[in-house]
Amino acid sequence: MSTATTPLSDKHSTTLRVGFAGTPEFSALALQAILSAGFTVPLVLTQPDRPSGRGLKLTPSAVKQCALEHDIAVAQPRSLRLEGKYPDEARSAHAALDLAQLDVLVVAAYGLILPSWVLNTPRYGCLNIHASLLPRWRGAAPIQRAIEAGDTQTGVTIMQMDEGLDTGDMLLVESLAITDTETAATLHDKLAARGARLIVAALQALPLGTLAPQVQPAEGAIYASKLDKAEAALDFTQSAAQLARRIRAFNPAPGATLRLPTIDEPVKVWNAVGIDATGKQAEPGTVIGVSPEGVDIATAQGVLRLTELQRAGGKRQSAAAFIQGWAGASKI
Repeated sequence: MSTATTPLSDKHSTTLRVGFAGTPEFSALALQAILSAGFTVPLVLTQPDRPSGRGLKLTPSAVKQCALEHDIAVAQPRSLRLEGKYPDEARSAHAALDLAQLDVLVVAAYGLILPSWVLNTPRYGCLNIHASLLPRWRGAAPIQRAIEAGDTQTGVTIMQMDEGLDTGDMLLVESLAITDTETAATLHDKLAARGARLIVAALQALPLGTLAPQVQPAEGAIYASKLDKAEAALDFTQSAAQLARRIRAFNPAPGATLRLPTIDEPVKVWNAVGIDATGKQAEPGTVIGVSPEGVDIATAQGVLRLTELQRAGGKRQSAAAFIQGWAGASKI
């Protein structure tokens, strides 16, 4: 496995026919990089359009929007299982993949499981852009789970896909430090840029045979479970440090919430820090201080200071602005 990230210069490598399967902005950045590098992309797979915004208007994914801008054929099956719930859609996708005559399929945050027939259709198989240092944080939410766990390092792995869940051989890896103020949003953008650069390097190296696959080590494998809205509510039986990490990990989605006195709806917390708990002992979850610097809440260990909040239907506000419109603040 190589850790080099400088793209190779062989001009013939761009003759590869590259399919792409992805959905969100993380994926779209990679697709744009592949196109900018000069590769031919005859087909894109992406999730069906979803309701979005206040009007719940059907909205195409970021990847579909990029594909349409470049006049690329798009397939949006709800499943790729030929014997599954949507066999007609899977068969249509099968026909589209056969027609595309792909050399390789790049997969990035697509959202559907790829059955063996997909993995085996392209000449060089399928390459995945995964936002972690495998085998740590296999699965759906590696960026958020790394921040939540307090990891100090993460990265991007380009992997040769197999039928397991992020278990394939590693081809290229680049690491990245996680700062103390990192949110899922900021880390997402850094990793997306690295993933886009790394996949171009992998595609340029692929026909030259210079990639060195490395089997993932058995030690250190851990699963990054999908985020659930039920996790949004803050649990003050955890420590202030844990809660501050969770808030950053869930920023922007699904967000972190709590209940404050005299406010009927849950309040979203965008930023918070742990502070010195000296002289501020109280039952976890108790609001023990309100100031322009923040709203202080007791936890199982330490005090969590909320510094940026948002009421339902309102906008994000600093603690100083938030408490001005909070009737309960004067009672604390």
